[in-house]
Amino acid sequence: MLIFMLEVRREKASARGFRRWPEDAEASLSENLHLTVMAASLRIATSAVRRTPSAIHFARRGYAEATDKIKLSMALPHQSIFSSTDVVQVNLCAATGDMGILANHVPSVEPLRPGVVEVIESSGAKKFFVSGGFATVHPNNKLTINAVEAAPLEDFSIEAVRTNLQEALKIASGNGTEEDKLEARIEADVYESLQHALGSK
Repeated sequence: MLIFMLEVRREKASARGFRRWPEDAEASLSENLHLTVMAASLRIATSAVRRTPSAIHFARRGYAEATDKIKLSMALPHQSIFSSTDVVQVNLCAATGDMGILANHVPSVEPLRPGVVEVIESSGAKKFFVSGGFATVHPNNKLTINAVEAAPLEDFSIEAVRTNLQEALKIASGNGTEEDKLEARIEADVYESLQHALGSK
């Protein structure tokens, strides 16, 4: 745009009989155009903000009251464990660290690592071991947990977990194929998480 305007000015100067466009005039014109463009941009931006203040929404951290509930939906590929159930709090084993979800939580998506999901209802708490998945905090106090596998923590036997962990570690460090070793290492990680969860039950 600036180059085009300079060319137009040069052509007008040539038409009037001037042979050379003065360099200081070009710098002055360039500076004036730059200031004009900045002022116009500022006017457009401020008028747009003044016209649509309700169009801009920012997520704000709210605080849960003692009576606030969050609607929990927890689903597996083959089963729904919770379906829009009112709960007080949900403690997750997120990949970034353990976290508690209360009402008015900021919307987010959290990948889950193998570990315990604790659901606290008014009547008490329930613990589930999940092998992984995703938790999505929606606006309006909704939480969705999609897990590959999940089971109540009390369904597991610590002895069976220890035995399976030793077997998985033996395969992971054995002479099998790389695929078998990787699968065994993943299995061992899950059993270690499960053993830790049962130990702190």
